[in-house]
Amino acid sequence: MKRPAHYIATILLAFISFSTANAAKMSMPETVVIEAGSFMYRASGEFLKERYPVDAPMQKIAFAVPFEFMKYQVLAKDYEQCVTERVCGEPLNQRRHSENLPITSVSYQDAINFAKWLSDKTDVNWRLPTDEEWAFAAGSRFVDDAINAKTNTNNPAERWLTKYKKYADLETGNDPVIKPSGSYGSNENGIYDLSGNVWEWTDSCYTRTRLDSDGKKLSQSDNCGVRIAAGQHRAYISYFIQDAKGGGCSVGAPPTYLGIRLIKMPRANLLERILNFVDLTGRR
Repeated sequence: MKRPAHYIATILLAFISFSTANAAKMSMPETVVIEAGSFMYRASGEFLKERYPVDAPMQKIAFAVPFEFMKYQVLAKDYEQCVTERVCGEPLNQRRHSENLPITSVSYQDAINFAKWLSDKTDVNWRLPTDEEWAFAAGSRFVDDAINAKTNTNNPAERWLTKYKKYADLETGNDPVIKPSGSYGSNENGIYDLSGNVWEWTDSCYTRTRLDSDGKKLSQSDNCGVRIAAGQHRAYISYFIQDAKGGGCSVGAPPTYLGIRLIKMPRANLLERILNFVDLTGRR
């Protein structure tokens, strides 16, 4: 019968072999460290003041610790490995994707599945960013979606028309051709292709907030069947939609393409994972 020390050593070797094999199959994507800090952030979602839509308020958001953001969007060749292993669903119009182009025509659920698959392959936790994290990392590439128009209660259509024009102007000259990574340059944080023609899924839900006449929050409802895609403007898209131009709940002009960029999170070190495993099995 094996002594406890031999048992733990066997588990250790198994974990090392498993981690090394997984890491060998997938190279680690490049990331950029976003240092801790704070910024003024315009809240996402719909805000209603006395039943009429208004611009979302600005609020200060602080990040106490740094986080790592993918330098480039996920490439089609990497996503294809996930499809081959039957973890990710196939994107729409798959044949037109060159392996060195960013993956597009993927749903929120596809993005979640890819993050889980990549986490297993690289032995590092990957996840979608929140809208706040995306806006902070985007810096000057983040587009404020305020309409900056007073609500005319006698003619609410005025605000709607102003909003339509704003998004139409944002779409003017938008290139429908999917470009290779790096084509849209980097922002001040060294992150490439933010707010290009590929929007990126976030993990944030669509929210509707009701305010009183003084702007105080009365209620908030969340609809997590609809998620935020960030790019040239925010868009609110049903989680199963792969091509927002063909349907969904997009606000304003729909995104040209839907893609993926992830945040890298540290995993527990190997010794912690082994001890956790031993504890869970009840064998000491």
